[in-house]
Formats: sequence, structure tokens, C-alpha cells
Amino acid sequence: MNALPAGWSERFVDGAGARIHLVEAGSGPPLILLHGFPEFWYGWRDQIGAFAAAGFHVIAPDLRGYNLSGKPSGLDAYTVSAVAADVLTLVPPEEKFYLAGHDWGGIMAWVVAMSFPGRVERLAVLNAPHPSSVRAAARKPAQMLRFWYQFFFQLPWLPELVLRAGEFRMLRGTLRGQTKRVSAFPRAVLDEYVAAWSQPDAMTSMLNYYRAAFRRSPGTPRGAARTVDLPVLLIWGQRDPFFTPQAMERSHEWASNLRIEKLPEAGHFVQTDDPERVNELILSFFRE
Repeated sequence: MNALPAGWSERFVDGAGARIHLVEAGSGPPLILLHGFPEFWYGWRDQIGAFAAAGFHVIAPDLRGYNLSGKPSGLDAYTVSAVAADVLTLVPPEEKFYLAGHDWGGIMAWVVAMSFPGRVERLAVLNAPHPSSVRAAARKPAQMLRFWYQFFFQLPWLPELVLRAGEFRMLRGTLRGQTKRVSAFPRAVLDEYVAAWSQPDAMTSMLNYYRAAFRRSPGTPRGAARTVDLPVLLIWGQRDPFFTPQAMERSHEWASNLRIEKLPEAGHFVQTDDPERVNELILSFFRE
């Protein structure tokens, strides 16, 4: 990674079962940003500075298995409860924090809010329905078809081989192909992603999220609620090819205080497609 912008820094913390690398900026109430597949902390590059300037202590980790964070072996290390437990180690014990997540990071954010509701001030989720909504939608043919890649990821070694081919051609194409703002992924930016994907054991660890979801119980911590009662903002890029609109809408069934903001021209990587609008929505919501 090239030098970080002025005022940003990086460090490592001991997570619940892996060493976690993070980038942080600003001072004030903690605001944790959780990325999804196939990104790393860098997926929040358009948000970190803006949120820090708005008066937050922004913490953007690499989820376990990604980039410079630890990569424990075995599928049990990638259940939602295992990964969500890392989040609590990013701030001092009992300190409350604001939380935002995208894609897999959004799923983890939902789980943290269900499991540790007293720790989360407010929750913002980007293109990630409530986990129960995902499970319900996955029983429908329309959603199953959209999850074709997840079935492919269950195979041993072959997905890693395909994704690494041509200097990660498929993953680079996913980032550029799923955004209306192709200029957000010039070669220099894609090189940062390639460097993260090239870390030893990173590709298998990243895919293990999907393998654990299929082959292990969800692993939500014992006593965790199925619903979220704290204020939740769900930002939805409507050109998302991975989730059906029904999966998004049904999130209301498991979140009693949910607001959905739809961005018609944005795709799955909504914080990259429309960063100014996403930043405005999240900051306004967190300041309420």
C-alpha cells in the first residue's frame, strides 16, 4: 500500500481469534466500517476522510482472512459469530460505537447489532439485507439464481484457481463491472486490490466465508436476538445483481426501526458508485 493520506494511520490489534489490521483517522465517537467481498479496508477510501472530518474516530479493519489481517485455518474460523467477535476488540470494552457495513461486512454488522445491542449506537448497512431475510429469500428460485457464484465457491481449490487466473481478472472485472463509476477503479486502485488478494492464503480465507455459511451452522452467539430494535439505515443501490428487491424489503420483518434509502442508479458497491450521497445519508443518520 502506498503512503496513507495525512491524518490516517494503521495498526494491528488482537482480535477474538485473529490479528486484525486496521486503518483509522479522526477523533471523537468511534465509527467502525466493515467491508465485504472481495474488498478490504480500502473499500471505504471515499468515506474514511469524510467521516473523520465530521468528528468521528473512524476505524476500518481488514476482516479476518483479508489483506493483512490474520488468516486462521478451518471453516469454523469464518462463521458469522467468529468474525463478529473481532469487531468488539476494536474499541475499549463497554464503549459504544457507530457501525456501518457493506456486503459481508453488512451481514456482520447486523449480527453485531443483534448480539451486542447495548454496544451499538446506530447501524448503517449498505446492500446487505438482514441475515434472516437473506435466508428466507434464498429459498426462492429468483434469489437462488443470483447466488450461483456462491454454489461455485463451495468447490475445493477450483474457485481459487479461477479467481487467481489472469492476475485476478474475474475479480477486477467484478469491481469495474458492477459500478456505474468505472473511473473509481483505475489501474492504480485495482493494483491495491491485487496486492491484497495476493497475500498468502488470502483467497482461500476470503472464500471460506461462503463455505462456512453453507457448511456450518450460522453460529450466531447464544442468546442473540433475531431482531434489531436500534435505529437502522439500509442504503440500497437498486442495480444490485446479487440480491433481489424482496430480500431488501423483507428486512423490515426483523428490524423494528428500519429506514431504507434507495439509490436507483447505484449498484452493489454503492459507497463507490455514489460516495457523496452515501456519506451524506450516513452522517445525517448518525447525527440524529
